[in-house]
Amino acid sequence: MAMPEGITAEEVQAAWAKLALENRTGVLLTMRNGRPFASHVPYLFGDDWTRAYLHLSRLALHTQHLLQDSRVSLFVSEPDAPGKNPLALKRMNLQGTAAILPDSHPHYAAVKQGYRDRFPQSAMLFGFGDFNLWELTLEDAHLVLGFGHAYQAVASAPLAWMHQKPEAGKT
Repeated sequence: MAMPEGITAEEVQAAWAKLALENRTGVLLTMRNGRPFASHVPYLFGDDWTRAYLHLSRLALHTQHLLQDSRVSLFVSEPDAPGKNPLALKRMNLQGTAAILPDSHPHYAAVKQGYRDRFPQSAMLFGFGDFNLWELTLEDAHLVLGFGHAYQAVASAPLAWMHQKPEAGKT
């Protein structure tokens, strides 16, 4: 499906990048007893939306859930404010799996430094034995930039944002 009039794939990607950069926290959804469980977490994205990094304590419930079931969603939204239409807020919902990023991984040092640069107050937490960097390998993205401006992408083509198609038989 073609992009709505007046918006290019490059503009969609730029809007995603702005949303990801301007909002430092999101909602991590893990599975708890077969149901979604939401936690507020700071995040760092890789080069695109297909990789996100979290620094999580093993003591946190969401980490316990991830150790049992690696399926995740990460939801990021612009903040609401008076005068804004809450239904038109820019937001994205990403789905995939999570795994601990071992400190022997070739990108570990760069991810750790990027995370510390984005969240300077996290520096001391890297010295705590119960904290690990987690890598979210994200497979699907749903990005809403306002009414009539919803886009989907898949990890095999992360920059190929497609205007959202209605599901067959549904309105």
